[in-house]
Amino acid sequence: MAKDLTVFLANRPGTLADAGEALGKAGINIDGLGGFPCEGKGTLHILVEDGNRAKAALEAAGHTVHEVRDVLVYEIDDKPGEFGRICRLIADAGVNIDLAYTASQSRIVLGTDDLDKARAALG
Repeated sequence: MAKDLTVFLANRPGTLADAGEALGKAGINIDGLGGFPCEGKGTLHILVEDGNRAKAALEAAGHTVHEVRDVLVYEIDDKPGEFGRICRLIADAGVNIDLAYTASQSRIVLGTDDLDKARAALG
């Protein structure tokens, strides 16, 4: 199952490169990612298949992995309104989306408070 890692990075040149290199050296492919500055730090979300190996590689390189969690990865049509349609289906099922970013191959990554209900809502 796909895993999202929340990684806290120092907000300075080279930390993102260091994280990417650590994963590459460990043979871990990055399937999706999003990074955002927040309160003087960088917050990075990385989509990988093996969350435990990715966490170990990042921590060995000196990075702080805050969380490893299961996420929903859903193939999306690349057209206007599709993201809103998918989010509406999940919302109408009473599920909160607390994480969203894009991944390779026209996919979206969604973190929710109930993955099973979210999956069911998308059929």
